Amino acid sequence: MEEGTRVQASPTCEDGQQDGQQNNQSTIRQLWTHSWFQILLISFICFCCPGMYNALTGLGGSGQVDQTVAANANVALLSATAATALFVVGPIFDRVGPRVCLLLGGWTYPLYSGSLLCFNATANGAFVIAAGAILGIGASFIWVAQGAIMTTYVPESQKGRAIAIFWIIFNLGGGVGSLASFGSNFHSTSGTVSDGTYIALLVIMALGWLMGVFICPPSYVRVAQLEVKPQSEKNWRKTMSQAVGTITNWRVLCMLPLFFSANVFYSYQQNVVNGMTFNIRTRSLNGALYWMAQMVGGLVIGLILDMPGLNRRMRARVAWCFLFATGMGIWGGGYAFQKWFDRRMALGLKQDIDYTDNSVSVGPMFLYIFYGCYDAFWQSFCYWLVGASSNDPAKAAVLVGAYKTFQSAGGAMAWRINAIGKPAMTQFAMDWGLCMGALVLAIPAVLTVTLTSESDPDAVEGTEMRESDEKARVEMKD
Repeated sequence: MEEGTRVQASPTCEDGQQDGQQNNQSTIRQLWTHSWFQILLISFICFCCPGMYNALTGLGGSGQVDQTVAANANVALLSATAATALFVVGPIFDRVGPRVCLLLGGWTYPLYSGSLLCFNATANGAFVIAAGAILGIGASFIWVAQGAIMTTYVPESQKGRAIAIFWIIFNLGGGVGSLASFGSNFHSTSGTVSDGTYIALLVIMALGWLMGVFICPPSYVRVAQLEVKPQSEKNWRKTMSQAVGTITNWRVLCMLPLFFSANVFYSYQQNVVNGMTFNIRTRSLNGALYWMAQMVGGLVIGLILDMPGLNRRMRARVAWCFLFATGMGIWGGGYAFQKWFDRRMALGLKQDIDYTDNSVSVGPMFLYIFYGCYDAFWQSFCYWLVGASSNDPAKAAVLVGAYKTFQSAGGAMAWRINAIGKPAMTQFAMDWGLCMGALVLAIPAVLTVTLTSESDPDAVEGTEMRESDEKARVEMKD
């Protein structure tokens, strides 16, 4: 009897092990396909790739004494992004999905860091500029995939906090990279960063590229509002038609000046405010503070965009007012700095301020921090408007492609103006005017933000009823 019992027990044990393995696999799959796991994953990928790139550019001239090569590389990068993001990468995303796009684009980041390492040894500026152009194409794949994931993989009520979480983790990359550079160049007197800085950033960028294999396609993500197009409906003609139809919508046209201005101030802030004012170690420290300020800025604007007690229309208007008020205040402070900067340049004073010189360093450093905050306000608001337009990853990819195209076109123009040596006051006035003008032109798009992006009329009605009930509960509590 005991032998018989043992014989019967054996398959039961194996069945239990199989059930346990299936449960473990199910748990892992549920975690992998959870919307917030994917948001965190894309955030850490961007921490490693664009985040480390930001650490480089935040040093002023990508850490080089001669800023012209880095400025021209940025022109090549942004021009390539502008040429490919909308009508090349957007349709490709619709056919192959985010994982393939991330793998196609991620390797170009370590290539760019390697070109700067090579420049330190050989002064081969052509390689840096060519690597910048290749990175521009790769960045299109990265940012279109990132934008589609961030704006559609979470419920509508959580899009503001998804943008905030992404912005915090992504800019932590720039902050950590800049702090590492600050430590490695603390005693440097050469004016250029060390080879070790470029090597460390290259390794981290390569790691971020490899993490792209863990991104899952939209059809796997468990979000009720996520609209996934059937494979049978995907073809190049329909994809291109959708892209043209999306970009020519009058609401999107009103948002294009916002997109164009999203990176227009980087060249002035990084190469003039930081790059021409401070010494190398303080530029590294400022870079860290700039990207950390973006983390705070992303959190603040995320809370505003998901503010409880207000429907989506009201949140859009409150966020616009916040951007306009803070923009006028910060750029107004920038005007005072620019007049002071011009007086110093007339005396031949440049790249000489150390963070320990409290009498002259505190004001410009805090201005640079506020510039970082405002960048987070601006770009988060742009992404939120994209997310408020559609829950379809394919349409979101087109909108993000439009965003990156016009953002890169504006950035390329600004970097070229910086590279040809236009006066700093001219660059400052252009940036301030474009930003405030773009906000004014975006008013019609902001005023027509709908309560929901759902295509089902019953879902829209249900959303309005839920928001009405929520408002009533808030009023009763008050």
